[in-house]
Amino acid sequence: MRLVISGFGTVGQGFSEVLDIRKELLKERYGSDVKIVAAFDSKSYAMGSNGLDPLRLVAAKKETGKVGKNVLKSGIDVLNSVEYDILIEVSPTNIDNGGEGLKNITHALEHGKDVITVNKGPLALKFSELKKIAKKNKSQFRFEGSVGGAMPIINLCSENLVGERIRSIRGIFNGTCNFILSRMDSGLPFEQALKEAQQMGYAETDPTYDIEGIDTACKVVILANSVFSRKVTIRDVKITGITEVNEEAVALASDNNMVIRLIGEVSEDRLEVSPRLIPKGHPLGISGTLNKAQIITDLAGPITISGRGAGRIETASAILSDLIAIIDSRRF
Repeated sequence: MRLVISGFGTVGQGFSEVLDIRKELLKERYGSDVKIVAAFDSKSYAMGSNGLDPLRLVAAKKETGKVGKNVLKSGIDVLNSVEYDILIEVSPTNIDNGGEGLKNITHALEHGKDVITVNKGPLALKFSELKKIAKKNKSQFRFEGSVGGAMPIINLCSENLVGERIRSIRGIFNGTCNFILSRMDSGLPFEQALKEAQQMGYAETDPTYDIEGIDTACKVVILANSVFSRKVTIRDVKITGITEVNEEAVALASDNNMVIRLIGEVSEDRLEVSPRLIPKGHPLGISGTLNKAQIITDLAGPITISGRGAGRIETASAILSDLIAIIDSRRF
């Protein structure tokens, strides 16, 4: 099975490392190597029809800031220049127009290739269109890692819970916000909690996507479309971030045995992201950086799941699960 990796930042490098860690398992399972035949970042690319060493790609990126020695003109050029089976699309999220990730995904699907992505931009903007293209060209399109990183939710809902009527999903889908609110539970002001999150690497220098609820909204849209078969975009989500949560509100919540958490909620008629009062001890009242979701079903009742919502290896593990699912479906 021949792979192309589009985007070679934290997640792309993590997936390469996981591919090396699991190379013997994959070879034993399928009788042949799963190999990377091309990888590209925003400036460069590497290509090799016989397969590229995953760890050498990571080393090159760390040493030079580039994945390869060839100058990249466009990702489409690379995709047109190599024979491959699956595109692993992990370029940076662009919520304005989908960015290069949307172009690469669209091109791959239009040419009958399978695609795995964790890129929220294309999914939050053009989910229905991409699914139509995949169906038309008999391509598989999977995106487990786009919501909750290592927390298994999309495939759980669409495969394991296929016999259930899922009434709603609500959860904590952004570890940065949850860390900030958790620290505010201890009496820290918002700005100080945010600064601490940045110092610890949980928040970006520009934390807007996180604290304004945009990142959570993207994930809510993906769940709405993939689990509830809705046709919505991020523009349909009612979004309230955590910037207006102050010390007084947190203290008042605590006096009433409650905490404030940023909750994303989706159902057949609801699409919302907002700070909510959660009773202490409730599954969604957790502290720290974990993601957690509660799936309400008609037969099984509430099902609660949690996991690390970010991280190179954690997110790469979700990509690996999608990869194995695609190969299995193609071979057996």
